Amino acid sequence: MSTLLLFLPPRTRLRALGKAASEPARAGTPHEYDWALTTDDQHVHREGRSAAGALPSADTVIAIPAESDVSWRRVELPRTGRQMRAALAGKLEEALLDDPDTLHFAVEPDAVGGDTAWVAITSKPWLAEHLAQLDAAHVFIDRVAPLSWPDELPRGHFFESNGADASGISLRWSHADGVATLPLQGGLTRQFFGPGLVHAAQWTATPGIATSAERWLGTTVTVQTPAQRALGVIGSPWNLRQFDLAPRARGARALRLLSRNLMRKPWQPVRWGLGALIVVQLLGLNLWAWHQKRELAARRDAVSATLTAAFPQVRAILDAPVQMQKQLDLLRAGAGSVGDQDLEALLGAAATAWPADRPPAEALAFEPGRLTVSAQGWSQAQVDNFRSQLQSEGWLLDASEGKLTLSRASAQGRR
Repeated sequence: MSTLLLFLPPRTRLRALGKAASEPARAGTPHEYDWALTTDDQHVHREGRSAAGALPSADTVIAIPAESDVSWRRVELPRTGRQMRAALAGKLEEALLDDPDTLHFAVEPDAVGGDTAWVAITSKPWLAEHLAQLDAAHVFIDRVAPLSWPDELPRGHFFESNGADASGISLRWSHADGVATLPLQGGLTRQFFGPGLVHAAQWTATPGIATSAERWLGTTVTVQTPAQRALGVIGSPWNLRQFDLAPRARGARALRLLSRNLMRKPWQPVRWGLGALIVVQLLGLNLWAWHQKRELAARRDAVSATLTAAFPQVRAILDAPVQMQKQLDLLRAGAGSVGDQDLEALLGAAATAWPADRPPAEALAFEPGRLTVSAQGWSQAQVDNFRSQLQSEGWLLDASEGKLTLSRASAQGRR
């Protein structure tokens, strides 16, 4: 399963003197994105820089904002349910430098109203513009995850700060009490890190400044490129796509998103369970069909055995019930007995139920098992009475087109 790590370009900011550091990109101007592709979530297999429409395809796409574009506040979450975003804006308004309507909030995973939790804050128009541009290029962002976040395990990452201070190196420090970027100029920052904290934290540095970072820190650090460090967001619980920037999947996209989620590692036991359930169901259906087939064959063999035992002269068995009925009819005819399909039986049944106020039938027609008489002049009451009396004796009556057709119920059912 492949994962594309997409680095969002940092927001354009103004210098302290009021001059633009660079010309701000117009809304809708195509951006180029640095990216890293992994197929095992452990190693970077490819990396590069491409426009939105030329990005490589992957099963999962995670957008990563620059660390300078995400700030953190710890607040007690209001108990407002669906109005959480508006309530957060009102609660954080005095602590924010920008208009709350221009900011996007994301709440700590699994936090609910009443909990004291961390809230990530970033520019809403900036993030929405990138999401819209990527979506238009058919690059669906599954998550927006920060590179660092408040955590019980303290972490420090040294990176080049482009001359922001004398040393040219800054430290991104994240721990249980927040996230901050600290300059290494002077000795104030070094005083914050005693020997105990230095050995308890995880330290990384970008290539080229690892030696300087180790000299400043007094211990070894792990060298990580930006792409290698970004692998850490794959297992991160954070997702900044919340509230009005939450993904809205419909139709084919919803199915694609569902399939992606099911193919992720946490769902592996569910996939194995579903696969095993399908196999068991198919096996059970085949066993049941085999059992039913054997039962049907056994019953067919039993009927055939009864036929050959009762009528040894029958050698070729094609349809045992039909052949048995035919042999019984031959025996009855040979013995001079009257059967339900004979004219005598049909006439006797009709005579028994014939209405007293009706004259004898003017015409009749016979075929084996069916007797048809004329119904000219019969009222509906007479027909209904005739039918009810015949039904009580196990006969059927069909009245249509001025004719009454009499047949044995069992014979009608066989036909």
